[in-house]
Amino acid sequence: MNLAAATNESLAHTSNVLIYSSMAVYTLAFFAHIAEWVLGSRSKVGRTAAALSGAAGGSAAAPVVVQAGSTAVLERPKVVTRAAAGTRDVPDGPGAAGGTFKGDLWGRIAVSLTVVAFVVEAGGVITRALSVQRAPWANMYEFSITFSTVAVGSYLVLLALKKNVRWIGLPLVTTVLLDLGIAVTTLYTDSDQLVPALHSYWLWIHVSTAIICGAVFYLGAVGTVLYLFRDSYENKLASGGTPGKFAASVMERLPSASSLDKFAYRINAAVFPLWTFTIIAGAIWAGDAWGRYWGWDPKEVWSFITWVAYAAYLHARATAGWKGRKAAYLALVAFACWLFNYYGVNIFVTGLHSYAGV
Repeated sequence: MNLAAATNESLAHTSNVLIYSSMAVYTLAFFAHIAEWVLGSRSKVGRTAAALSGAAGGSAAAPVVVQAGSTAVLERPKVVTRAAAGTRDVPDGPGAAGGTFKGDLWGRIAVSLTVVAFVVEAGGVITRALSVQRAPWANMYEFSITFSTVAVGSYLVLLALKKNVRWIGLPLVTTVLLDLGIAVTTLYTDSDQLVPALHSYWLWIHVSTAIICGAVFYLGAVGTVLYLFRDSYENKLASGGTPGKFAASVMERLPSASSLDKFAYRINAAVFPLWTFTIIAGAIWAGDAWGRYWGWDPKEVWSFITWVAYAAYLHARATAGWKGRKAAYLALVAFACWLFNYYGVNIFVTGLHSYAGV
């Protein structure tokens, strides 16, 4: 074995160690996020619930009296107009930490651990690239580890921009652990060189944008799922129902249905033009590699189906009659199309893109 081959093998081994190490740190972050939710005090959550109950009657949230020592302090919760059908105003919840010092401390620990895991995982992706001296996304294993890295990076960017998104932390870390677990067990592929069709600078352009789009679409999907749960919770309160203690504890800490709806819409709308560019870049690359821009290959077809689904969602969301739950269902269908385009087409359908293997 020559020196170059030995160096590449060493880098590949280092990449594997870093990926497994990141999984260990993500696991610690997962438990820290759990602690944030569990240890968050119910006191401020209870005040939010009272405000929600007042808003459910059709009026704005009423002021809440909070005892500060022996002095009564009048606190008015922040009110956000609800996007779905209805006229009531609903305040955002206090967050996963419940507005308490102990919960917030564990939340900050969870975010810090997530940052460390992100750096370690990014190191694993970079060393994987160095081991083969190419873009680290030529097969499903490499795509998966890069996808989870970009998803976490996008979340951390939103936090750095002071966006109220720490509630994404627990579902995000859970999904990342699942993604990496599948990657290192089922999808793992040894470092290898590219087939001739992939030797192009379009690999860097087309696949990198596809990964970014998928990661951001995922964040939008999380917001959409939580919106549906929170909207059902608000509807139950409005109809005079009494949610269970566990549901109330979780739902009362989340942003309002309006805030979650707007978050999901803005995330999907922001990345949709990049997904359009991804499809165009893939067509240009196909013209260079195969001599035609479009050939109804399964990957091409499902990429277009995904584009149509997100276009339908954005159009429906911008139409007054399709705001709220109906548009949310379309968003989830669109993300399901993206997932099938990645997992289903690559594993179960044979086409020109099958050269990448798993």
